[in-house]
Amino acid sequence: MTLRLALLDASHGSEHTRPNFRRELDAALAEFAVTAGELPADFDFDGVVVTGSSSSVYWDEPWIDALVEWVATAADRGLPILGVCYGHQVVATALGGRVEAMADVELGYREIHRVVDDDPLLAGLDDPFVAFETHSDRVVELPPGATLLAENDRGVQAFRRGDCWGVQFHPEYDRESAERVTRGKDLPDERVQSVLDGIDDDNYAAACRTKRLFDDFIEYVRARREVEADA
Repeated sequence: MTLRLALLDASHGSEHTRPNFRRELDAALAEFAVTAGELPADFDFDGVVVTGSSSSVYWDEPWIDALVEWVATAADRGLPILGVCYGHQVVATALGGRVEAMADVELGYREIHRVVDDDPLLAGLDDPFVAFETHSDRVVELPPGATLLAENDRGVQAFRRGDCWGVQFHPEYDRESAERVTRGKDLPDERVQSVLDGIDDDNYAAACRTKRLFDDFIEYVRARREVEADA
C-alpha cells in the first residue's frame, strides 16, 4: 500500500528541505509551499508532515495563521501528523500549546533523552539519541492532554497528543544540510567553527539512527490505514 502524505513545506524555498523529506519518507508526497499561501484544498491524505522554517509561529502573518488553522482541522479529523522543528511548534500551537523565543539559538548535534519508553515514534531510538538542532524558539507549554516524549537542557524535544507528534530536532538532515545551515548563521566565527567541528562521522552516524522515526511514523500511518480499510 502506497501512502499519500501532505508535505507542508514552510522552508521559504530552501533547496535541501524537500529532497531531505523525499529521501526519508516512504510515501507519495503532495507538496505545498505554505509560505506562498499554498495549502491542500481538502484533507484527503493518509497523514501530514510539517517542515522546519526560518519563521516564528507567533509572527502575525496570514500564511502562518492559515497553516495553524489547517493543521488544527486536520488533527480534529484524525489525520496522523508529524511536525519537525518549526512544524513541531506549529502542531503545538494548533493543539493549544504555547511557543516562545529563546535567549539563544540551539545549534549542532545534541543528545536528547527519552522520557517515555513505549511511544511508537521514538521507542526504537537510542537513549539518549543524537540529532541536529537549529532553532531559536521552543515549546514552553504543551497542548492540553499532550505527553512529553523527549527533552534536553533546552526543554521540550518531542511530544504527542493522539495521532499528532512534534519533534524539535531535524532527523531529516544529512551532513550537507547541517553544514550549510551552520555556515549561514549570524554567530561568532568561533561558535560556527565549533559546530562544524562537531559534524563528524560519529555524530552523523548516531543521527542517522534517529532517522528511523520516519519509518516508525510511516508504519503507524499504514497500520491506521489498514484498520480503517477493514472497518
